[in-house]
Amino acid sequence: MSFPAVGKAAPNFELSNQFGEPIRLSDLRGQSVVIVFYPFAFSGICTGELCALRDDLASFKDQNARLLAVSVDHKFALRAFAEQESYEFDLLADFWPHGGVAKAYGVFDEESGMAGRGTFIVDADGILRHVINSPRTQARDIQEYHRLLKEL
Repeated sequence: MSFPAVGKAAPNFELSNQFGEPIRLSDLRGQSVVIVFYPFAFSGICTGELCALRDDLASFKDQNARLLAVSVDHKFALRAFAEQESYEFDLLADFWPHGGVAKAYGVFDEESGMAGRGTFIVDADGILRHVINSPRTQARDIQEYHRLLKEL
């Protein structure tokens, strides 16, 4: 699989968040969107990454950026994860069809059945502006997100 093309419209999707509410990318026009794919809820590196995002959520809001974290977990698992870690941003369930959105973004690992660590920064017009791909065993640097958001 390959990533969607930078400079083109980001692939639209609709997924349920941890509360079962539908979140549609196309409904978020007018603000930047940071889509963070991660392997699994409750796993070590993923929890650390999302806790860093939680602790820096105000900076994303200051940059008029909406944060969407996406995994192949079920919405019920994501709700428990969000409650345990006090996440106040959307955790989206790419549960069924399994990894469908991760596939559209080129980050689904068929062998392991999970999303990889891909981050996609979409501008207020819905255009994909940046792609960050990290190894599964390596946490991403959220300061890079802020640097790229400032370029929009």
